[in-house]
Amino acid sequence: MISDVLKNIGRFTILVLLQVLIVKNINLGRYFIFFPYILFILLLPFNTPKPVTLILAFVLGLSIDMFYDTQGMHAAACITMAFVRSFVLELFAPREGYDEQLKPTITYMGVGWFSSYALALILVHHFVLFYIEAFTFHEFFRTLLRVLGSTVATFGFIYLMQFLFYRPNSNRLS
Repeated sequence: MISDVLKNIGRFTILVLLQVLIVKNINLGRYFIFFPYILFILLLPFNTPKPVTLILAFVLGLSIDMFYDTQGMHAAACITMAFVRSFVLELFAPREGYDEQLKPTITYMGVGWFSSYALALILVHHFVLFYIEAFTFHEFFRTLLRVLGSTVATFGFIYLMQFLFYRPNSNRLS
């Protein structure tokens, strides 16, 4: 239990630092923006209570907002993502339910499950973030293109991070 808390504190810190010190300075144009910090919310254990998930998402988003000077946009997107997370977990739940020992990673849950889960939540996060940023539907399709491009870019980055930092395990589901 305590080791999980320490791992999550470390993951939080590393992902925020990665976002604000390295990824913030990567410029691939207006339509491909990476937000790997949301991996923190994606990797929270299955049994994390919803209020705790929402509080952690708020703190994560607020931390990013402080460095990006975005006045709550990331916090709003992270809270929305955390709120929707339980519904997405329910939607993609295996028939026998989730094993509390497993973690929501590619290693434990498989590529198909993780891809569906992560893409759904990344899309929600980016949709909220970019439409709050635009604060208009005047350029709806241009903003939608940013949402989709950045979703693909973020998912690709997170997908690679999964293979770089999480070792295969024999407890994996198909």
